[in-house]
Amino acid sequence: MHMIDHSQYKEDSIQGRYINLDDLQFCFSKLSVPLIRIGSSVNQSHLYAFQLGKGPIKVLLWSQMHGNESTTTKAVWDMVNFLQSNDPLAHIILKECSLMVVPMLNPDGANVYTRENINCVDLNRDAKDLSQPESVALRKLFESFQPDYCFNLHDQRTLFSAGNTDKPATVSFLSPSSNKEREITTAREIAMKLIAGMNAMLQKHIPCQVGRYDDGFNDNCVGDTFQMLGVPTVLFESGHYPDDYDREVTRKYIFLSMLEALKTISNQEIDKFNVGDYFSIPGNRKLFFDVIIENATLLNPTISPDDRVGIRYKEVLKDNTVIFEPQIAEIGILKGFYGHRTIECIDTKGLGFASSDSDIQDLLLKTKK
Repeated sequence: MHMIDHSQYKEDSIQGRYINLDDLQFCFSKLSVPLIRIGSSVNQSHLYAFQLGKGPIKVLLWSQMHGNESTTTKAVWDMVNFLQSNDPLAHIILKECSLMVVPMLNPDGANVYTRENINCVDLNRDAKDLSQPESVALRKLFESFQPDYCFNLHDQRTLFSAGNTDKPATVSFLSPSSNKEREITTAREIAMKLIAGMNAMLQKHIPCQVGRYDDGFNDNCVGDTFQMLGVPTVLFESGHYPDDYDREVTRKYIFLSMLEALKTISNQEIDKFNVGDYFSIPGNRKLFFDVIIENATLLNPTISPDDRVGIRYKEVLKDNTVIFEPQIAEIGILKGFYGHRTIECIDTKGLGFASSDSDIQDLLLKTKK
């Protein structure tokens, strides 16, 4: 791919982690194509899609089926801005492909920043039952559009490492299984090759920071179901980039990945890549804490001098902003684990903590192992 400057296409009207349907109204107003109403949420919010391009290859993309996973929604609008530009690659993609985009499948969950919809149902565990109106809307769109490819767009937690390393899984992919035996069907193979192509590109930008998601089969998952129905489906997972809790850097790599995949599809270059390249991507491991505290015994003598404290943040919505509240996840030797930050206590005043770390200090002082 020729070098694309993401900053030229970044949709500045949507930033940070909290993005709801109201935040997309400005984006909708800039579209060069009409919005298509595909249904309503439980709370009667409109569910929208729109189509870009008129090519013979059909690609269905949906984002924010988990309401608190907004990074790919931002990247989708960056991609839309690119596709509505005069870049030669944009013209090729729109000539060869028809993209059906669902920018937010779960607006009720997005509004209250929860994974599930307002009925507390995980839409990605509703593929078989189709008990929720949002699930039904996506399935009907799938059946009417009859895509050749599906892009299932998500966020993953900060705890994931790219394999058994101290590198965060900034982007992860999966070609979902279509049966319990995890056979490599034709659809799975095509999705694997597409992922291998994206990984080859990403290694030039974020070497050793791409992971492969677990491929255990679950026929209640939408990606597994669509793969089972013979449509190559790629799961995109937006993960952590150092010091990027708002995921403004990660959105760039999702943007570049989607364009790389669409370029590969448009140029019919999938067979340039192979299944072995897919399996060479390290599997995700859960090796990260957001913060590791060393020598915590200096602040709290109930904690053993040999132990480290592993803290993970809980994302909490307050006043339309996501706050990262520290919670102690584990106290122990924590051998083989890493922290996105490490704080070392040097004395009983907790020297080493920044002034903004007062909540972590308070947490440590109150803790009894």
